[in-house]
Amino acid sequence: MSIMKKEIVLTAFDLVSPIGVGTEEFWESLTAGKSGVGYSTLVAEGSPNRPLTAETPDFRPKDYVKPKKNIKVMSRDIQLGLVAAMKAVAKAGVSTGFDGSPQTVDPERLGVIFGCDLIGVDITELSDAFFAGMKDGVYDYSTWGKEAMEKVMPLWMLKYLPNMPSSHIGIALDARGPNNSPTLDRTAALASIAEAAVILENGRADVMICGGCGNRSNPSFLSRGKAYNLAPWTSDPASVPRPFDADRCGTVLGDGSAAFVLETREFAEARGAKPIAVLRGFSRVDDPSYELFTQSGAVSMSIGAVLADAGLSAADLDHINADGLGTVEDDRAEAAGIAEALGDLPVYAAKGHFGNLGSGAGAVELAASLLAMQHGTLPAALNCAKIADDCPINVIQSPRAVEKKTFIKINQTYMGRSSAVIFEMC
Repeated sequence: MSIMKKEIVLTAFDLVSPIGVGTEEFWESLTAGKSGVGYSTLVAEGSPNRPLTAETPDFRPKDYVKPKKNIKVMSRDIQLGLVAAMKAVAKAGVSTGFDGSPQTVDPERLGVIFGCDLIGVDITELSDAFFAGMKDGVYDYSTWGKEAMEKVMPLWMLKYLPNMPSSHIGIALDARGPNNSPTLDRTAALASIAEAAVILENGRADVMICGGCGNRSNPSFLSRGKAYNLAPWTSDPASVPRPFDADRCGTVLGDGSAAFVLETREFAEARGAKPIAVLRGFSRVDDPSYELFTQSGAVSMSIGAVLADAGLSAADLDHINADGLGTVEDDRAEAAGIAEALGDLPVYAAKGHFGNLGSGAGAVELAASLLAMQHGTLPAALNCAKIADDCPINVIQSPRAVEKKTFIKINQTYMGRSSAVIFEMC
């Protein structure tokens, strides 16, 4: 039996992603095997070997940001997170009443925990400042304070602080409750869910908005491609990444966000909200013995911890939604940890559709499993044609009917950090 103090329920979720803005379009893309990977739109067409990225298309923050002038102080990461949160909150029917709509939650009891991380700078925003110091092809550093700084927007830094997505969401919703920003790379979204659950359990809020956002397709990340184990350039972008595949060769950087509305069951039922799923457990593990790319301890430890927290065993689960980064070393280590902790449990991996979304990864991937459970079918893991010999797990390679109501979502990052959550569908 779960050791959680209160029953925490999910009442709504929504997203923006490279394969769809909104859950309906996203689900259609998952089931159709659609890839969101293409060539970077931020590099001029015709350039040789344009970088591979997965960018969210048809993204219209002006439809959600009020007043629209606030967009000027929002990086793309912030815009992605805010739009996902506003869409999820609208679905949940949550309102503090400040905008004239009926109040369903006290603003002091509505909080935001939203994962973010390093935000890449829009290089065009600083180009005028840089070129102001160029003299005859040489940069004159003595001009920086007097000439270059005049060309930098005074509020420039506010666009690039990782606490800004949660801050802007809180401001937009008049959410005056707990507010925080886990900065934990791909584990950030699951960490935000765990933190939100603790806040709800402790009675510090009635409703929490959580999730994660990331924009890894920014050129500042692409310029450091070796740090992210990127897949080599290919004339067939949709063929990468390849989670757990025998021919996996690296990941692709993308952008996206997903947001979730969590409440205590008591509060949700009192306001007439219908729960989608129950959060049965969560875990956050840092394995100090972890050696980069060689150990799987953090993965198996976090799975064991979340099962213990939920009072469940592998036999109670329908599947595990894996991190599945698509690199040789990461997939090998994760697969070993999953096999050790869960045996032959079916494994779903969503990154074949859109690659590594940074702090938005866990959120968008979790949404994939929630939608699959709602529709009763798990899609195939895109681009996993042949499971690698060094990944001894049961990757879902063709659509599979959902058999049980409960699943695990897990994400990792370097140096032994691993987070996991378990949801049971209502």
